[in-house]
Amino acid sequence: MFWFMQGLCALPAFLVVWSSCTFIISYLIALFRQDVDVLFPYISDTGANPPESCIFGLMAFISACAGIGTIYARYKFVDKLSEDNGVVKPSLNQAALGLGMISCLGMCIVATFQETTVTIVHDIGAMLFFVSGVSYIILQTVISYKASPFGSSMSVFWARAFIALIATLAFFPTVICAFFVQQTELHHHKEDQDYPYHVASAVCEWIVAFSFVCFFLTYIHDFKMFTLQVRTEYAD
Repeated sequence: MFWFMQGLCALPAFLVVWSSCTFIISYLIALFRQDVDVLFPYISDTGANPPESCIFGLMAFISACAGIGTIYARYKFVDKLSEDNGVVKPSLNQAALGLGMISCLGMCIVATFQETTVTIVHDIGAMLFFVSGVSYIILQTVISYKASPFGSSMSVFWARAFIALIATLAFFPTVICAFFVQQTELHHHKEDQDYPYHVASAVCEWIVAFSFVCFFLTYIHDFKMFTLQVRTEYAD
């Protein structure tokens, strides 16, 4: 049996690969069409103009759906661990589930409403995605600690803790520096007064986004240990 056929590990593996392709492909297309600068564009900049906006929107929506499936599967896995061993409080697991779903909703909003057309809605979606996403991986790191060694090893916990720390530290410059960026065009110049803020915000945004990708990468080993089944019952 191939490794990706064990348990449900194909689900987070697909999410990691697809999400990475979503960011990279839209960036390469936007770069080829000269819609963005080579260095330091916002992720949303790479999906602002057609045709890359169409591709980014479709791929980001599929990523959000894969994220929902992965987050729910993780929730059920932790729920089963708690049922058998009582290692994690159900309220903590449910809070992580809710935050994960909100983050996926934010990703759908970002993919649907481009920053150059409906800026306010796009920004709201981005805040939902990043705030809920960072909160989710922090809670999952805490859950990993409490569930060890039943859910995962301590080495996996420390890997997740490191990723969560990087994402948290990068999140604040992303948001704070973005408030000082006045320019709304996709191309930025070193002569612009707000250029240093743009660079700091954009770089940190990419760091946060790929922190999420790396965090879900750590799920692959855990997801080998379980499967989910759907049971159908006739109602009387």
